[in-house]
Amino acid sequence: MSDIDTIDQPDEPERTGTNEETAAVLPFPTRKKTQGEPTAPGEVKPGEWEAEIPDDTADQDDDGVSEGDPVDPPRQKYPPSVSEWMEAHDKARPTVLPDWVKLPDQRTAVRKWAVRHYSTVVGYHAVRLPCVYTPKLLAYSPRGAWRWSTAVGRWVSDAEGLPVRLAAVRAEDAGEYLKLSRQRDARVKLRGIIATVGGIVGLVAALTLYVMAPSWLLLLSVATLTTGLGIAGAPADRPLIDRAQVTFRKRKLSSDIVIRAHDAAKLTGKDQSISFPRPIGRDGDGWRVVVDLPYGKTFEDAVSARTRLASGLDIAPTQLFLDKDETSGRRVSYWIADRDPLAVPAGRTPLLGATRVDFWKPFPWGVDERGNPVMASMLWLSLLVGAVPRQGKTFSARTIALAAALDPHVRLIVFDGKASPDWRAFTKVAHRIGFGIVPRNGVDPVEHLVAALMELKADVEDRYHRLSELPLHICPEGKLTPELSRDKKLSMPLTLVVVDEVQEYLQHPVHGKTVLELLVYLARVAPAVGVSVMNSTQKPDDTACPSVLRDQHQARFSLRVGSWQVSDVVLGAGSYSEGLDASRLLKSHKGVGLLKGMSDDFGIVRTYLADGRDADTVLTRARALREDEGTLTGDAAGEVAAVHNGDAILTDVAAVLGRKEDKVWSETVVDRLAELNPDAYGEWAALEGRAKADQLAAALKPYGIKTDQVWGKTDSGKGANRRGIERQHIIDVVTERNKKRAAK
Repeated sequence: MSDIDTIDQPDEPERTGTNEETAAVLPFPTRKKTQGEPTAPGEVKPGEWEAEIPDDTADQDDDGVSEGDPVDPPRQKYPPSVSEWMEAHDKARPTVLPDWVKLPDQRTAVRKWAVRHYSTVVGYHAVRLPCVYTPKLLAYSPRGAWRWSTAVGRWVSDAEGLPVRLAAVRAEDAGEYLKLSRQRDARVKLRGIIATVGGIVGLVAALTLYVMAPSWLLLLSVATLTTGLGIAGAPADRPLIDRAQVTFRKRKLSSDIVIRAHDAAKLTGKDQSISFPRPIGRDGDGWRVVVDLPYGKTFEDAVSARTRLASGLDIAPTQLFLDKDETSGRRVSYWIADRDPLAVPAGRTPLLGATRVDFWKPFPWGVDERGNPVMASMLWLSLLVGAVPRQGKTFSARTIALAAALDPHVRLIVFDGKASPDWRAFTKVAHRIGFGIVPRNGVDPVEHLVAALMELKADVEDRYHRLSELPLHICPEGKLTPELSRDKKLSMPLTLVVVDEVQEYLQHPVHGKTVLELLVYLARVAPAVGVSVMNSTQKPDDTACPSVLRDQHQARFSLRVGSWQVSDVVLGAGSYSEGLDASRLLKSHKGVGLLKGMSDDFGIVRTYLADGRDADTVLTRARALREDEGTLTGDAAGEVAAVHNGDAILTDVAAVLGRKEDKVWSETVVDRLAELNPDAYGEWAALEGRAKADQLAAALKPYGIKTDQVWGKTDSGKGANRRGIERQHIIDVVTERNKKRAAK
């Protein structure tokens, strides 16, 4: 190891208590003085550095700026423009009348509620008047008479002045006592005269009524006197009259309570508190509070502290609703309900009174937490509905399907994976319909679903081609219009595909992958040409309902789920940070869910109720509409479906292949199938080119048969390479199937 030389530092001088200077300060020149001859231009002497920084040109951004000017922009006295000034005042202007006065639906609801409420109150008390209230009045009236006579006696004797006189005695103040005694004597004398005159007048009036008054007036007087004495004698802890309804807890909200809640939720600090940009006020059946959180806090922080905020406000979490304010990241709008609004049913669906529905326009689906109507629209989107069992998932989805059924120009395709009675009535109007996954009466519902989805996929592909070929004055921008959808010659009606309990079909051992691929395609591509897909499930995980399908739905509706993670799965990633958490809904919140993606707004929807009888009534009317319009088709019209047996496609393909044909084009196979069974394969043959090959490939894929490029010849004898199948593959699959059947 090398040695390191160190330099010994001199010892520090000892410090003394004197201020005597022990060193001198020598001035150093700013420039080093040199001697000799001057240097050449550009040459610098050793030890001397000199630089000149030119500052002749000023920065363009420094125009009009001088040292000491304020950095804050000047305060403007007026807004930049009159339009912005008017817009700001329009936003700040309070409403003159509440929504329940302006909106017809809410006026009707309030009127019905008032009639229902007060008729219940009147009936409740009318029943209890003779058998409950009258015996109580008779029992309490003697006590009331004693209390009244005692009060009169104390008033006449000036009992209220006794403590003052006793105080004068204890203070041994004779003058004060004599003054109070003379005052008491005068009061007693005057009050005694008044009481005596009043007693005589009352006695005379009672005798007069008894002798001269009619019986009804006498009874009324006795009842009035008894009622008064009974009320006076009633115990304070036991009210005489019962409440017709239990009142909910309601309190007046103040700024102190709101500040306390934010302190409890740890949204404020020692030096930072909330501010109120507008006054606290009533909003329907609750309070509207708008606050500005401390700088650095956001709406997401308030969402995370929602439970603690509710505790600080001393209300249930289901009574607190948070809305984001787009004007500031730290501004939050709270709506604090007087009671849990989600426990109040939305009522029966207005579709019961509707003769028909225009599915191109929004239709009533439910109400929000404040009772405002929520209109739904299924145009150009797909909808995913998720919830735990028995929370109203099927009823919520069925209300949308009922609205579609009341438009005779909407084609319905309905499949129920659990085969429940909830969708049975749709056999009256559905173009294609199936229940469960177990074959019955020679029909496999899963095969029926696959065939219906393949048929629909071919229709969607055909629609894209036809819409792009129509003239612009008929089909602007190549999009479907109400007129085109109602033209029977074009056959492009609005279509709603409903698959309830979709996980049952997706987990099918044979056709699950095919169903998944078809649904993914339709949910992603079909809405643009008027075909909407609505899937519902009680198992929205990746195993039962993969994300590749969930992510294709533009709109999401989640009723109560088990956790916020599951809520995020249904509503989409990031929904929890936006304040959407369906796990906060209670078990009693039937038919209540969080809606996202159907419009720019999102929030809570209390869906209308349509039970089995209501659905049957609506669908009976819907069938009559379709019969009048001539739009009843498919299974509802008794047309033979394109599916008979689960694996009939294998037998049919084997039948149309010749023994000497090793490889055959898919288009040729489809044409032969149509000749063999026009009812089952006629629609396949109507397709063009590649669509035929895709249809056959999708039908054979569940059995492990692939369509590859094969060599063949056209009718003119020209050779070509196209998609097709090998005869040996069909024979192998049919042989294996027959062996399994024989083993059973």
